[in-house]
Amino acid sequence: QLQFVESGGGVVQPGGSLRLSCTASGFSLAYDAIRWFRQALGKEREGISCISWRGDAIEYADSVKGRFTISRDNAKNTVYLEMNNLTPSDNGVYSCARGTARICARSQWRSWGQGTQVTVSS
Repeated sequence: QLQFVESGGGVVQPGGSLRLSCTASGFSLAYDAIRWFRQALGKEREGISCISWRGDAIEYADSVKGRFTISRDNAKNTVYLEMNNLTPSDNGVYSCARGTARICARSQWRSWGQGTQVTVSS
């Protein structure tokens, strides 16, 4: 079965940090663009960050720019999302998907994981 497994979510206070992992199972992500998505309760899923297959082209949504950092380790078949200075507006289920191309701009998204919950609360 081709899928991602996300981990690293949890409950954190405002201003705190989390590091999410997205590990591919059943396939190699080495040649795929990978995008992190977030879905808050009652809202549509939004793409928040994307990384090209070599990691040399990265995109961030304005809402997370300067606070989140995406990276990848193809040897571990894993993409990471380092999240700093978290606020309640970052609450949601975070999931990842693989692109149909090597760069984000040309990709559509597939092989979604179940996601990991992030809750920012005092």
